[in-house]
Amino acid sequence: MPDHANHPPPHGVPQPGREPRARWLPSLVWVIPIVAAVVGLSLLISTLASRGPEITVTFRTAEGLTPGKTPVRYKDVDIGLVKTARLAADRSHVIATIALTKDARSFAVADTRFWVVRPRFAMSGVSGLETLLSGAYIGVDAGKSGETTRSFTGLEVPPTVTADASGRQFVLRAQDLGSLDIGSPVYYRRVQVGHVVAYQLEPNGRDITLRVFVNKPYDKLVSADTRFWHASGVDLKLDANGLKLSTQSLVTVMLGGLAFQAPEHSTAHAAAAENTEFLLAADQSEAMKEPEELAPALAVLNFDQSVRGLSPGAPVDFRGVTVGQVRSIGIEYQRDKKAFRMPVVVELYPSRMGLREKDVADDTRKLAIVHSLVQRGMRAQLRTGNLLTGQLYVALDFFPKAPLPADPDLNAPLPELPTTPGTFDELQAKLGDIVTKIGKVPFDQIGQDARTAMVSMNKMLVKADKLVAQVNGDVAPQVVAALQDVRRTLATANGALAPDASLQQDTRRMMQELTQTAVSLRTLTDYLERHPEALLQGKKEEK
Repeated sequence: MPDHANHPPPHGVPQPGREPRARWLPSLVWVIPIVAAVVGLSLLISTLASRGPEITVTFRTAEGLTPGKTPVRYKDVDIGLVKTARLAADRSHVIATIALTKDARSFAVADTRFWVVRPRFAMSGVSGLETLLSGAYIGVDAGKSGETTRSFTGLEVPPTVTADASGRQFVLRAQDLGSLDIGSPVYYRRVQVGHVVAYQLEPNGRDITLRVFVNKPYDKLVSADTRFWHASGVDLKLDANGLKLSTQSLVTVMLGGLAFQAPEHSTAHAAAAENTEFLLAADQSEAMKEPEELAPALAVLNFDQSVRGLSPGAPVDFRGVTVGQVRSIGIEYQRDKKAFRMPVVVELYPSRMGLREKDVADDTRKLAIVHSLVQRGMRAQLRTGNLLTGQLYVALDFFPKAPLPADPDLNAPLPELPTTPGTFDELQAKLGDIVTKIGKVPFDQIGQDARTAMVSMNKMLVKADKLVAQVNGDVAPQVVAALQDVRRTLATANGALAPDASLQQDTRRMMQELTQTAVSLRTLTDYLERHPEALLQGKKEEK
């Protein structure tokens, strides 16, 4: 290889020179990806900056949940989005991962509630109809707790009261739920002021606890003296005063409901505190009953008759005044008598019978009062309260002719009060005796005797027919001849009695002579009365 550096170039050819390398500049082609990278990075930073916390909510099913589409809304404002929905390891529920927005960080607290809003049709109303077009979404009730959390349990039913609702909740104790349900209305003087928000069965299995929410400003109407009662359905009563129909509204007929009101004489005006407990009565009349001044007393009434038609809650009446009610009805076998009797436990209110605390506090005084009433004939009797339904009630009254029983033992757990059979049962017993006596009548023997008598009568009638026939053949001609002789005699008598008959003329002449004779005798009698001596001396000659 020749060495050009050591040999000069040929003549006329310029000599090359050395120059320093120029500075490198980027091509315009790279500007576009650089700008795109910068924009993407800024969007990523903005997205991460606006992104809120991620939470998980468990639901029973994933109905209505679509990852990447189902929004989370609070007051119709989107505050998050469902990212994923997966099945739990035990396959008992679904876990939904939700990405909240930056502004929704305050929703990640312990008492926040989530539920799926979808169309729901229930007796309490229809909700979620807007989701028919827009699709289901997750509703939120913002909590107020200071404790943050990332795991929540979703509600299967939307809450009836949210945290931002104004009003107060109260607790009611009841023996049964009746026709109530979540969302059932609560009325005050027939105006809806709230609704039922929850209910649950107590651990003892005998009571029901309900929670009701009363909206502002009506919550101030609930005082310590307020009475709550069932206003569900139709209250139909048929008694001596006629037919009575009562209901709050047509809504309560279908959905049930509650009502509350304070007694007219109530002096409690301060509003009750939230979560105050009240008793829930069966109806308005029971709720408005005045509290008893004295504690009720229990007694047992043993009846030997049927108690069909008598039910717990039936009144105990004393001459038109309700003085107690029936608590329970049982049956007891008396081994000594080998018979059954029906013990009825009643609850008596001494204050309604005019008794005072001093009358029931002293056992001696109480025994004397009861003994005096029993001696005067006070007895318990079952009577019919309604002829249409056949319901019975217990009546206390005086029966002076009732046999005297043994004095009741007031120290027994359940003192026994004497009873007397009802009038209807007495009538049944008398009718039974009559039927028994009628049953003893020998109708068969009487029928046989009657048949024998009829046979004998038939024979006698046959003989009578023969006798009549014989009379017609033998005696009738003689009778006819005798009748003809009588007819002739009567004709002769009629002729003799005629006015122009000789017998009549002779009779008239004889009557005239008799009249003249009577006149002569009267004259003679008058003369002898004046001259009695004429009987001895004869008649003197007149001068």
